Amino acid sequence: MDKNDWKAIIANIVVVIIAMGLAIAISIGGLKVGGSNLPIYALAVIVAFAINWIAFIPSFIYKTEKYYDLVGSVTYTTVIILSFVLGGYQSPRNLLMLILVLIWTFRLGIFLFRRILKAGEDKRFREIKKNFWRFLRAWSLQGVWVSFTLAAALVAISSDNEGFLEYNVYDWIMLILGLLVWMIGFTFEAVGDRQKKKFKSIPENQGKFIRGGLWDLSRHPNYFGEFTLWVGIALISLPTMQGWRFFGLISPVFVYLLLNYVSGVPLNEDYADKKWGGQNDYENYKKSTPVFFPKLSHREKK
Repeated sequence: MDKNDWKAIIANIVVVIIAMGLAIAISIGGLKVGGSNLPIYALAVIVAFAINWIAFIPSFIYKTEKYYDLVGSVTYTTVIILSFVLGGYQSPRNLLMLILVLIWTFRLGIFLFRRILKAGEDKRFREIKKNFWRFLRAWSLQGVWVSFTLAAALVAISSDNEGFLEYNVYDWIMLILGLLVWMIGFTFEAVGDRQKKKFKSIPENQGKFIRGGLWDLSRHPNYFGEFTLWVGIALISLPTMQGWRFFGLISPVFVYLLLNYVSGVPLNEDYADKKWGGQNDYENYKKSTPVFFPKLSHREKK
């Protein structure tokens, strides 16, 4: 094994330790599975990794990444439903979060799966899928991704919540505010993805970069939307948090850091700079359009 293999092995170990550490912290004061001592959130993390590690085996054998995003959606669906069922009685607030998460993961999962089937491959995996440890690292990271992203929702679902009619004004404010924020985020992500798909389907646009619509407000409106909808989930969940369970707020923070510094914005910006960098229209677009947070008063600089 070379140096990169050892880095991948260490990364696999580290992400599991981090995920389980978060699970232990968030599980303090949370509901357990049946009459056991196993916290629901801890089980959710175990299931998230198990699904991805099982899916990794045939994916590595056949050297394919086509089912990576689809497995991610299956993981979200399985974990959120399992946690909801094991939580026993669930308040309408938790039912709302369950529905919102399922709507998001179904839409995004189907969209990404169709995209890779059409493209034939995900260029991010072109080299790493040939290496056992580096490819496994990608699947382990997806287990962390699911565990961290769902943290706020799972905090609420694994809490002993009161009935909906007993909610105070603060609960109602956070529920309504969170729902509105989620709707804004979901709209940005879904519409942004649809606009880009439509743009790329037009033959005259081949080799061009997208602008117009939401893409005239932000260079990555879909990523902004994904971050925003998880802020909405966190706001809905906030009244159920106390003590160590405030760590559930890592959900939108993790999504923001992941999209802006790891797998989202940096990769796409680098690709765009290499393809269109130096062209006047692209450079003007970059100067006038924010990279992430939309600038609603946007006007192109001449």
